[in-house]
Amino acid sequence: MNAQKITLALDAMGGDHAPLEICKGAVLACNKFEDIEIILTGDENKIKACNQIHPRIKIIHTTEIISPDEHPANAIRTKKNSSLRVAMEMVRTGEAQGCVSAGSTGAIVAGGVLVVGRIKGIDRPALGVMLPTFEKHSFLLDVGATVRCKPENLLQFALMSNIYIHKVIGIENPVIKLLSNGTEEIKGDETVLAAKDLISARNNLNFQGYIEGNELAWGRSDIIICDGFNGNIALKFGEGIMQGLKSLITNEMKNSLMAKIGGAFLYPVVKKLWARFNYEKYGGTPLLGVKGCVTKAHGRSKAPAVLSAISAARKFILEDGAGLISSEI
Repeated sequence: MNAQKITLALDAMGGDHAPLEICKGAVLACNKFEDIEIILTGDENKIKACNQIHPRIKIIHTTEIISPDEHPANAIRTKKNSSLRVAMEMVRTGEAQGCVSAGSTGAIVAGGVLVVGRIKGIDRPALGVMLPTFEKHSFLLDVGATVRCKPENLLQFALMSNIYIHKVIGIENPVIKLLSNGTEEIKGDETVLAAKDLISARNNLNFQGYIEGNELAWGRSDIIICDGFNGNIALKFGEGIMQGLKSLITNEMKNSLMAKIGGAFLYPVVKKLWARFNYEKYGGTPLLGVKGCVTKAHGRSKAPAVLSAISAARKFILEDGAGLISSEI
């Protein structure tokens, strides 16, 4: 499997720290993985100015950038020479096996559907992310690709995530739960109630009912299914809590002598905990339901997070994630 050569198109202009940190991440990836070749799409002059060089990195010059405040579908349709659109075209034509971007989530989803194309039998794509929790990781899907869902969409999310977590990540018989406002059978709105019935009827899914928001941090389910609206809020809330705790602890240690003394003893523990919950370690977010590897990196990604996203894309390609979903749906 390692003999396979993997070409990834990397959107060099997407994200808060583009293009420098994207280029740095590309170099880190090439140094780590001998089977990877990376094509950076973006402004050639700005990319070269980053002075991040590796023999397995090439550049394709583009003249346009899709910004987060643009209408996603319109931008993908009209900005055909944007760094993101060109990267996705390479996946569509087979020039690259996958693409990675830290750019606009909406544009990545729109490009996945309009350029790469949906898998037959999948009505809406979904973005899934590994949540670092206190006990084990949970895969939360969707976190922003399909904001409002029908029950059939949530069923398809469950089917896709089950294949991904089992076949690509390697968890046997993963537990699946629906995010709801309680664990009782009567909880949930009409969509969630109908989705529960659809998912329960599938004998090939290890569905175990509902999960509440207060259980997300404990990893009580391998897979958590929800619409993109609630999933994105849950994800951002968790990120905010971790950032806030880090800031609070830092400020307290600065303002109190006793806190500084105590902090000196607790520092190794705090550092270990922060590393466990640091989003940069957990790779990119796969867009499931499209005919290829499309990976969304965090918008604030610096080089280590870009490396993680590339690592996630590489694994998805090596395990033929899109092919598995297409053949089993």
